[in-house]
Amino acid sequence: MQIQQFKNHFFSELSGVYPQTEIQSFFNLLIDFKLKLSRIEIALQPNFEINTDDLNFLQNALTRLKEQIPIQYIIGETEFYGLPFKVNKNVLIPRPETEELVDWIIKDNHKKENISILDIGTGSGCIAIALAKFLPNSKVSAIDISKEALEIANENALKNNVSINFIEANILNTTTLSSQFDIIVSNPPYVRELEKNEMHKNVLDNEPHLALFVKNENPLLFYDKIASLAQSNLTGNGLLYFEINQYLGKEMLELLKLKGFTNIEIKKDIYGVDRMMKASVK
Repeated sequence: MQIQQFKNHFFSELSGVYPQTEIQSFFNLLIDFKLKLSRIEIALQPNFEINTDDLNFLQNALTRLKEQIPIQYIIGETEFYGLPFKVNKNVLIPRPETEELVDWIIKDNHKKENISILDIGTGSGCIAIALAKFLPNSKVSAIDISKEALEIANENALKNNVSINFIEANILNTTTLSSQFDIIVSNPPYVRELEKNEMHKNVLDNEPHLALFVKNENPLLFYDKIASLAQSNLTGNGLLYFEINQYLGKEMLELLKLKGFTNIEIKKDIYGVDRMMKASVK
């Protein structure tokens, strides 16, 4: 099949399932991933013949897209903060909002020497790895409860040529951390069960619920625990950073005040909602 024929078929099959711009993005990603052709090369070579093996892959990808499986899981990779990451069903797909959190931390701390950083609930390792890459004077550790997630995170550290101390642990059962840290950062589960109806089907049906959801009656469970650990395990000028639920900014502010943190700051993301917090240890 020629590439233009497949493109017509691809758009026809996905029309009504996704917006046209998203279908175009999916097509470009798949063709670049499998055929190593850019958008310009596709336009210049409409009669390019796709071989049988590649066509089978592309047809299978199309079927999975119709089932609303995320494109990142289909190709097994994504990009975060300009870096390549392997992803599968055991880890959340990194989000642009989390890139903003990483950018905030890097800008705050890029002039400091010998920083020790802990990322709690690392998943794919995206936060820890980006920080290790762009804060080269740092020593980074990362915790996750999932052995499968840590396997992916370790592969991603190797892929990006950084060294991370990965630790398998349930943070809710952790009474003390192994050492003192200058920065503790976490993007923990924060979506309440009541907010499920706001989420896209492809997220609900495919991404790990363990990393997404918390009970309605105790939505700050992880923040409470991590803030307590940070209070006793941050260095004198240590900083605590969180990605937060957009609806719970005020509650987070009160929580950190009660824990004795100072210089608490809430920052909005690209969508204009409360998404990040920073606080200083007393």
